[in-house]
Amino acid sequence: MIPSLRGWHETYSSQGLVIIGNHFPEFGYEEDLENLKAAVARLEIPYPVAQDNDGATWRDYDNIYWPTLYLIDKQGYIRYTHIGEGGYGETEAAILTLLAESYP
Repeated sequence: MIPSLRGWHETYSSQGLVIIGNHFPEFGYEEDLENLKAAVARLEIPYPVAQDNDGATWRDYDNIYWPTLYLIDKQGYIRYTHIGEGGYGETEAAILTLLAESYP
């Protein structure tokens, strides 16, 4: 998943795509900010990653599965959701559709 996210960031960020990762730790050591920073650097993640130690964002989106992708349009509405790995072509097509939409 991360290579695809990285590629979309590099290709479409200049067109308005904003990727934000949400890290909800599964294990105690993952709650440490320095460990998260090290993982982001090691994985060469170029987009921001929020640390969600208490799971507030995870719960606000009623998320159950990892990974889950949400595409939010220019009006702030969730317009696409993909659960799990795969579906990269479909997700990229949805990104392009949303980027092509006008913003009043």
